[in-house]
Amino acid sequence: MTKRLAVFTYGVASYAACLFVFVYAVGFVGNYFVPRSLDSAPRAPLTQAVMIDVLLLAAFAVQHSVMARPGFKRILTRIIPEAAERSTYVLASNLAMIALFAWWQPVGGAIWNVTGPIARSAITSVYFMGFGLVLVATLLIHHFDLFGVRQVWLYLIGKPYTELEFRTPLFYKYVRHPLYIGWLMFFWATPVMTSAHLLFALLTTAYILLAIRWEERDLTAIHGEKYEDYRRKVPKLVPSFVAYRGLAEPMVRSERKAA
Repeated sequence: MTKRLAVFTYGVASYAACLFVFVYAVGFVGNYFVPRSLDSAPRAPLTQAVMIDVLLLAAFAVQHSVMARPGFKRILTRIIPEAAERSTYVLASNLAMIALFAWWQPVGGAIWNVTGPIARSAITSVYFMGFGLVLVATLLIHHFDLFGVRQVWLYLIGKPYTELEFRTPLFYKYVRHPLYIGWLMFFWATPVMTSAHLLFALLTTAYILLAIRWEERDLTAIHGEKYEDYRRKVPKLVPSFVAYRGLAEPMVRSERKAA
């Protein structure tokens, strides 16, 4: 029981750290309330700053992708309890983000600067809508499973973990990746686009496009034809006006019932 409680505590602590990092990211990317943000005053020469920023984003991308691969998970769960795997992934992501917050090097130089108060308010609204969409999208697809809390809870009470069923709630009926749409809104909606912010937005967007390919490959392996049908009928990032109705069940006539 002590081991189960320790794993549960570890999972909850990882989740709590994730909430802090998520809220801090809102201030960091949007330049609100945090001591150093994406667009703080430059402190390093341009070439050095760009190299550091690219390395920080690459480190996050590698961690996020490698640890999500099934082969890595199999190796990791030889060392830690399987129930703690997702929490460990979340914790590593937190550390990668904290490193980004701590060592990010602003560059300066405005690509665009929207000065009109109405336009600035509209862009800022899109920014916070992106933040809200990310949060809502995680809740729709089982927030606590995504962040490892469900796994450690089931482990604590002695129940086996079961994969979630494939569902398409709300936004997911119209677009396959509303979560990533929220992130893109979050990265790009800014009234002042500096060189550093543009670098951040371009590289994170490129990573999202790659991550979608890897994620959909894994989802197809898990859910098979259900996900393939969903993938054929629902757009990736540009919402459809037609709701997804689900995989049509084959019409199999029972000869026994007909007799």
